[in-house]
Amino acid sequence: MTRASILPDDEVFADFRRQCLSAENCWQSKYNKNDMQVWIENPPPNSAPKVHKIRCKMTIKDVSAATMYDVIHDGEYRKTWDPNMLDSFDIARLSDNADVGYYSWNCPKPLKNRDVVTLRSWQVKDDEYIIINFSVKHPKYPAQSNLVRAVSMLTGYYIKNTGPNSCTFIYLSQADPKGSLPKWVVNKASQVLAPRVLKSVHKAGQMYAEWKQQNKPNQKPWLHPDQSSLPTMNPAELSIQRADSLENVDETFKKDAQENEDSS
Repeated sequence: MTRASILPDDEVFADFRRQCLSAENCWQSKYNKNDMQVWIENPPPNSAPKVHKIRCKMTIKDVSAATMYDVIHDGEYRKTWDPNMLDSFDIARLSDNADVGYYSWNCPKPLKNRDVVTLRSWQVKDDEYIIINFSVKHPKYPAQSNLVRAVSMLTGYYIKNTGPNSCTFIYLSQADPKGSLPKWVVNKASQVLAPRVLKSVHKAGQMYAEWKQQNKPNQKPWLHPDQSSLPTMNPAELSIQRADSLENVDETFKKDAQENEDSS
């Protein structure tokens, strides 16, 4: 097996799609209203307790799948709507449908903020759009002391066209946030933060056409690879980031003092 095989193949995309559409009873419902649903997976026995798996689904009745796909890809636009983002940038292009990038985000106080370096890849088939990412080690972007380097095992989006101006939008993430997250953080993430982010994404979809018209309307390198201005990089220079190779940050002192804080 060559190192270049770090790029996901059709099997990886098919497995992600299966997880997004799975009706298995391992998913526990945490939120269900306003055309939005959030589940967390009950971890199987003997699994790593630090790994959190969440799935969010939105039924969107006024934005097309193609537009929502553009919204997720468009890094410049994300700076205008993502409420949690600290910093985000693309690092290099790996292929016509893969790149490597950096993202850091705010965590609920008093926890430390997180960041990731991920390999992102995408696939469009008929009326289905899939974007996936997972954590990688990049020689020039090591973990920083002021942030906790989280690990995405597999995170992404499944968007399916349901009409000319409607779609099903699913976000699924299997990640190790590192540190010792208290229970209230996990609950808040699924019951408060995830629905809030979904609303932001939906609103971003509604506003995208108007914004894009004013901001390089024909520039969409995720649809037209020849438009990419990123430097190219050999995927073999990257390796998968394993959670156990990163320092564990002890956040247990931030105990459940905030268990009931901000349940709105």
